This record gives sequence, C-alpha cells and structure tokens, in this order.
Amino acid sequence: MDIIKEIQSELVEVKEFPKFGAGDTITVSYKIKEGNKERIQQFQGVVLQRRGSGATETFTVRKMSGNVGVERIFPIASPFIDAITINKKGSVRRARIFYFRERTGKSARIKEKRSFN
Repeated sequence: MDIIKEIQSELVEVKEFPKFGAGDTITVSYKIKEGNKERIQQFQGVVLQRRGSGATETFTVRKMSGNVGVERIFPIASPFIDAITINKKGSVRRARIFYFRERTGKSARIKEKRSFN
C-alpha cells in the first residue's frame, strides 16, 4: 500500500489550498475549456463533505441555483482548480452535513464560527 502512495505523491502534484471543512462557504475558481478558449468560472456554495486522502481527496460543494440545489464534487488534486477562497467559516457538528439537502428557509442557515483574533 505504501508503494502506491509513494508513486501517487510523485506523479500527482497537490496544490496548497486554505484549510476548509464541512459547513464552510467557499468559492472555487476552476478552468473551463470551450473549444480553443479557456476561462475561469466561479462556483460558490457550502461544503457538504471532504473525503479521501492525499491525491484522491475530494470535496462536495452545494449551491442553490434559483430554486434548484446544485452539487458538484471537486477532486482536490485537479489541475483545473485555479483557486479556493473561504467566504465564511461555518459552525457545524458533523463532518458530512447531508441533512442540509432537505433544509429550506431559516433552517438552512449555518451559524458562522466566531474567531477571537
């Protein structure tokens, strides 16, 4: 098993992103290729989960587009991710907040984590 991890660490370059977790509101800037053009698109939403480790780690982001919830899974080692910015730190008790999918209105709000610095 260690041999596989060593080979993965040599081949896959993992960028340094800020630390974030479930409940945080983030903006993911990722590159989209359309024909021979390339542009950067923003996807802003709440992180539902982070899973995996190393090169195979992924995170799920959920946003509301109109009245429809849209979820997208991003691999952390993707070369298409340009930047990740944290907009709000959320205070949740779980690592995976799938209950957030059924929430609407006031119950869909996440308390902001208070920082004392």
